[in-house]
Amino acid sequence: MIVQTPQNRLGLLIVVSGPSGSGKTTLCRKACEAGEAVFSVSCTTRSPRPGEVDGKDYFFLTETEFLAKVERGELFEHAKVHNHWYGTLKSHVFANLQRGVDVLLDIDVQGAVQVRACEDELLKKCFLDVFILPPSVEELRSRLSGRGTEDPASFELRMANAVAEMEHWPRYDYTLVSSTREEDEARFRALIKAERMRTSLVA
Repeated sequence: MIVQTPQNRLGLLIVVSGPSGSGKTTLCRKACEAGEAVFSVSCTTRSPRPGEVDGKDYFFLTETEFLAKVERGELFEHAKVHNHWYGTLKSHVFANLQRGVDVLLDIDVQGAVQVRACEDELLKKCFLDVFILPPSVEELRSRLSGRGTEDPASFELRMANAVAEMEHWPRYDYTLVSSTREEDEARFRALIKAERMRTSLVA
């Protein structure tokens, strides 16, 4: 009897959320640097900053172009921040998933809700989400205060927002409680490698 084995797999769409100071962005960057995944490239209506490249740092769109894509349902999620629109293009993500490339999407809890709401079958096969949780509120306060970049009022507002965001962790497939940077990186990469063995990912 000849057993057919899978030759190709779809990529994973890994949505990563967590409060500022949890280390989620560093985890994502390290995974990409190690060749484990690629960052999703967002689109935005803001102007390019010096050195930024269209299609690499962002897809730069006019507001008319952006809102037309929203109307056509071409974005997983979108939000207006500081008078500029930001969003995630389905076409860019799906192209990577179909080639077997894992995609990391570092977004807040509101954006994650929008992505989960997508009914596309490819997304359902490839989706997983991870919440990066600091070990305690006290540790998070220590991490954020160490930056020393804000006045007391702004810092307390950031803390309040972070604590509110932490309440969303039960909605995620996985929760990684942060420890040392090295241990966090090892566990995060181990999670990605394990999820690649999903039967649903066989193309």
